[in-house]
Amino acid sequence: MFKGARTILDVCVSVKRGESVCIVTDHAKEPIARVLEAAAIERGAETVVLVMEPRERAGQEPPDAIAAAMKAADIVLLPVSRSITHTYAVKEAAAAGARLLVMTDFGEETLVRGGIEADFQESRPVCKRVASILAEGRSLRITSPGGTDLSVDITGRRGNALYCIVEPGEFSTVPTIEANVSPVEGSAKGRIVADASVPYLGIGLLDEPIIADVEAGLITSIRGGRQAKVLLDDLEGHGDPASFNVAEVGVGLNPKCRMIGIMLEDEGVLGSAHIGIGTSITLGGSVKAPCHYDLLMWNPRIEVDGVLVFDRDKVVL
Repeated sequence: MFKGARTILDVCVSVKRGESVCIVTDHAKEPIARVLEAAAIERGAETVVLVMEPRERAGQEPPDAIAAAMKAADIVLLPVSRSITHTYAVKEAAAAGARLLVMTDFGEETLVRGGIEADFQESRPVCKRVASILAEGRSLRITSPGGTDLSVDITGRRGNALYCIVEPGEFSTVPTIEANVSPVEGSAKGRIVADASVPYLGIGLLDEPIIADVEAGLITSIRGGRQAKVLLDDLEGHGDPASFNVAEVGVGLNPKCRMIGIMLEDEGVLGSAHIGIGTSITLGGSVKAPCHYDLLMWNPRIEVDGVLVFDRDKVVL
């Protein structure tokens, strides 16, 4: 595990002696936090570990005291059970200049094998190129053999390149490598068919597809089997239409990631794409929902302004 921790400290956040490192965790992931703490201390960083109760759902804000500590740190590491990526706490810490690394649902194996073994520096140019195409585009269409056919407006939206290396004011996930964009609110229309994974709510790898119809930027229906019902019941339980917002189109670019039902491995798998729903404020959108979940599919085909950009597991441009 210590090798993976060294990769995170040396490559992903480039910690320097005397910098402040804030490690935010919960009781379930504290062992991972302590490995990171040891690696940070070894490098001469001023290191604190803040332990909170696991969040009830992905996208729930951390306690105010932890959010304040995040804003005051040079580096923020987030080994937590449920994602706090899409929160004001992360957005404000980045705005304050922190280098943030999201490590949701990390286990011992995640620090040893799989996506963490990728060459993050080597992946940077391709990831940034895809993100720049998204930033320059106006329309995007994503289709898949499983039945996805979704069109969105991306005019004026930033393309996000997440390649596990962060500069001040940035956040990234690890070990997923992905490029994503947040559609213009109200623009998404078509159908999403998730046939790979929904790594939230205990769903994980899918037994059968989850089909979601989309109109005017919102999911209007969800159908499928038992796992589809878990997702629908949760979304309806929030009592907030923003939970159904189409918040993100992302494509996995890490050749070492595996589809195993863990969010930050699944979303990086080369040959997959995901549609994020709910909160979009950390991605360039304006929606703050009670949650953010991702619906993953195999073998996507993505066109930007009618030009093929990504085909199954290959960047075309």
